[in-house]
Amino acid sequence: MNRISRKLALSVAGAALVAPLAGTSVAGASLAPTQGETSGSNVTAVSDDTVQTKATISGATVITRAKKWLTANNGKPVPYSQVSNWKDGYRQDCSGFVSMAYAYGKPGLNTVGLADSSVSTRFTSKNNLRKGDTIIDPNGTSTSRHVVLFEKWANSAKTQYWAVEQRGTYGTTYRKLSYGIGSDQYDFYRQKKLS
Repeated sequence: MNRISRKLALSVAGAALVAPLAGTSVAGASLAPTQGETSGSNVTAVSDDTVQTKATISGATVITRAKKWLTANNGKPVPYSQVSNWKDGYRQDCSGFVSMAYAYGKPGLNTVGLADSSVSTRFTSKNNLRKGDTIIDPNGTSTSRHVVLFEKWANSAKTQYWAVEQRGTYGTTYRKLSYGIGSDQYDFYRQKKLS
């Protein structure tokens, strides 16, 4: 077994040993329940796919992966749910959707986890937004937090943008949005694995 394979095997084995201990910490990541966002923890459960959090991904790939959920349900959007996982193993809420687009470990990080400084960097200028960035409201409860994926500006004034999101009632949508751009509870985050 080469050095990288051995290190990977030890990481996965270590994660498997501590995964039942919700609320504990593995390499700085707080463990939380795998369904919905019922916990205030920063990062959700560790899985065998954890290694994927370190690989880079382009903004174009993030958006392409996200748009697949627009028709993944027999030509219709993947429905929204805070208690179910889609066929690909990711939660069907907004943060599970973004985790899928970023190829994070299944079932995905929660909204607070996506805003955590261990996986993303917060920035303040809308002029720095680029394809694949996340616009996140990490505050509140599991029913009020939200995250969307920025694709591109919808107008030259930069008051609207095209976004892919997973939202209640509608499931996966691709539409123009303006929230997060003005003075509201949303902030801009660049996931560290964005290349």
